[in-house]
Amino acid sequence: MQIFPGATWTAALSLLVLFLLSSCGSTDAHNITKILAKHPEFSTFNHYLSATHLAAEINSKETITVCAVDNAAMADLLSKHLSIFSIKNVLSLHVLLDYFGAKKLHQITNGTALSATMYQATGSAPGSSGFVNITDLKGGKVGFAPEQNDGKLNAYFVKSVQEIPYNISVIQISSILPSAQAEAPTPGPSQLNLTALMSKKGCKMFADLLTTSGAISTFEDSVNGGLSIFCPTDGVLKGFMPKYKNLTSSAQTSLLLYHGVPVYQSMAMLKSNNGVMNTLATDGANKYDFDVQNNGEEVTLKTKIVTAKITGTVLDEQPVAIYTVDKVLMPKELFKGAPTPAPAPAPVADAKAPKASKGHEYASPPEPDSPDGQPAADQTAADSNGSVRFNGARSIAVFLSVWLGALLLAK
Repeated sequence: MQIFPGATWTAALSLLVLFLLSSCGSTDAHNITKILAKHPEFSTFNHYLSATHLAAEINSKETITVCAVDNAAMADLLSKHLSIFSIKNVLSLHVLLDYFGAKKLHQITNGTALSATMYQATGSAPGSSGFVNITDLKGGKVGFAPEQNDGKLNAYFVKSVQEIPYNISVIQISSILPSAQAEAPTPGPSQLNLTALMSKKGCKMFADLLTTSGAISTFEDSVNGGLSIFCPTDGVLKGFMPKYKNLTSSAQTSLLLYHGVPVYQSMAMLKSNNGVMNTLATDGANKYDFDVQNNGEEVTLKTKIVTAKITGTVLDEQPVAIYTVDKVLMPKELFKGAPTPAPAPAPVADAKAPKASKGHEYASPPEPDSPDGQPAADQTAADSNGSVRFNGARSIAVFLSVWLGALLLAK
């Protein structure tokens, strides 16, 4: 029985492989910038999503609703002459951390719903000001308002712009959601007191070391361009101090700089953008880098010496993020790695053991793990990235494998 007239089974199998590779190669679920670029009436809104770096955070979310407003509504917001940081807070209020397509908006249980927003997720929204009320009204209208707005509905659903169930929904609402809390003056990054923020969240020892060593000036100089700090808590650093005191003055400074990355990385970014990161200590051939890995909600920072876990957030507000970690990050440039165990002696050949037939080799042993007993960083990152790539195509691969098997049997 000939299933594919004029085509070989090799060609059919090649097409299957190419299809699977193309399916697995796509990792970006959505791109809010590209979605809005198709609609000129949202060009100003789109521009400020990029200018405030909200676009990258939206793209990193798996389930999200963006309440876009047209250029006229954005003109009303810009007429208030808010700082870019306050504008970010206002626009963050328009990003709901749930999926609301047009159909769901008209089928809200009990007629009203309360949704958390990206503004609430920053931790800077006082009280419940980072939540939005959504109400299904008579005549097919749907109203929107911040939670702290005395029950007044100020904006209404206009239309659905694009929906990718149940990943992202982009809808248009009639006007900007008013919020005195979001519009309040927000200090610029250069005005942030980094050591004070760390000291209040259990990292006073680390903050003091930054000050006494002079390393704090490097951190402060990096703020405007973006900065992420990973500070060991006081309990962790206290046990590490004997090793710290044994370092030279320049090595101590390098160790402290190793805990800073000259790029803003929100928690969402850390969870989605695994891989190697250079630090403030990086200098030419002296890499001073570490590997970011995640397992579900847990994010770890892996050096060649230790693996530290992020345990809390001190500040996560573009362009600065500060996190607490449960270990001091130890770079291989300053500390020697754990010794590699000596290879086991080769087994004595047994005269009675069967010999491998000519032209065949026994399978080579698997590659060893890294010195600290955990999988090598590049392999772990590859495994993590691979799982992301193949999750989307897994069901397709299973179906096509069964289909191909059936064709082979039919042949």
